[in-house]
Amino acid sequence: MSIEELFSKAAGHAARFRGTVGAGAHRPEQDYASAISAFTQDVPAQPTPMADVLEELVAKAEPGLHLMAGPRFFGWVIGGSHPMGVAADFLTSAWGQNAGNHVVAPSAAAVESVAGSWLLDILGLPPESSLGFATGATVANFTCLAAARGEVLRKANWDVDAQGLFGAPSITVLIGDDAHTTVFSALQFLGLGHDRVVRIATDEQGKIRPAAFSKAIETVRGPSIVILQAGQINTGACDDFATLVPQAHAAGAWVHVDGAFGLWAQASAKRRHLTRGIELSDSWATDGHKWLQTPYDCGYAIVRDELAHRRAMTIAASYLPLASEGERDPSHYVPELSRRARGFATWAMIKHLGRSGIEALVERCCASAADMARALSREPGIHVANEVVLNQIVVRFGADLPDQQGDDLTRRTIAALQRDGELFAGGATWRSRQVMRLSVTNHQTDLDEAKKSAEAIVAAYRIARRSALGA
Repeated sequence: MSIEELFSKAAGHAARFRGTVGAGAHRPEQDYASAISAFTQDVPAQPTPMADVLEELVAKAEPGLHLMAGPRFFGWVIGGSHPMGVAADFLTSAWGQNAGNHVVAPSAAAVESVAGSWLLDILGLPPESSLGFATGATVANFTCLAAARGEVLRKANWDVDAQGLFGAPSITVLIGDDAHTTVFSALQFLGLGHDRVVRIATDEQGKIRPAAFSKAIETVRGPSIVILQAGQINTGACDDFATLVPQAHAAGAWVHVDGAFGLWAQASAKRRHLTRGIELSDSWATDGHKWLQTPYDCGYAIVRDELAHRRAMTIAASYLPLASEGERDPSHYVPELSRRARGFATWAMIKHLGRSGIEALVERCCASAADMARALSREPGIHVANEVVLNQIVVRFGADLPDQQGDDLTRRTIAALQRDGELFAGGATWRSRQVMRLSVTNHQTDLDEAKKSAEAIVAAYRIARRSALGA
């Protein structure tokens, strides 16, 4: 089989799969145990023709695939891997460029530079900022906090990159009670500890309480990092950056923002008020595979102080070409030396959608979330527990029942929805109660899909309630 035939067959399977994501059940047809059974076999002793390998892979994998790219997948805050981004990603894999160096991969490095400047413009962030293309917001947070750690210690006359943390001045980290778990993981990876932080009280939407922050920041002495949030993972709420950032800077702190999806409010004129003042911060982490709809493995680590960013991330070796004046070496901004060229899909998506298309996409998702919330709230016993300011909805079932019964009914409703497959939604614990989370982040989700989804949720709830209460 020729390369042309092989790639054509692969593209044909991809197109067939994606052509049905709006109609199929939003759940895998087989579970993990069945998938293990399907793939398990002895190590192949002899070569297998490429055509046979491809067909076997498709036959064994597809039953265990989730329709995460479908318009009614609301389980997590992930985008729909837009066809334009997927096509660019096909080429990225085929081109086989290691994007770690600008000399050996000029196009990969150049497209990162241009796409990065576009992103800063669209997100309303300082144009002098540096931007690294990471795997996702987890590593983007890690990268930004590494730059923060290095800079606050440098100001305390300590070179953490050379000396490590042994004997270093203590760093105070202030973070909201409802920060995302991956930020705590980043602190753990950096030796700052996920529990050795000052946790700031939050309000009913998960936003840091300004009075609590003011009280905490007054006691800080020495190197410090403040971590704020744009888009609380359950509610979508954003911290009050215009109030908190100046206070943090007055105390000498570095301010980092976990904006995995909420930073994209900056791209919408109607939502930008939610993130007012966010541009005053020192670093920001966000994802492309959320609202920009790139394929997975695409996040952005953005740092105002480019030198602090490079100090934390630069990998140097005698066999690696050096960057000349004015040249951007991609490996200076993320922890990886060998990595795929993530900039191509980012460039393609921005070029395809344009500023107005990105704004319209964000607005469509937010409007669909608001419509779903209104429809659900009209059903007796269903309570929307958050202010739907972005794309997140927190739903409580059996709100008219005692707490334990409500918890049980919420679990039953989620389970029924997942069995049926009309849509996919997951559960969570919010304010000590079981809830259903809906994350509307797919480019295909519009008001019609929102209406269909709300109707399916209400129907599943009514059945689950009758079953649970016998009425």
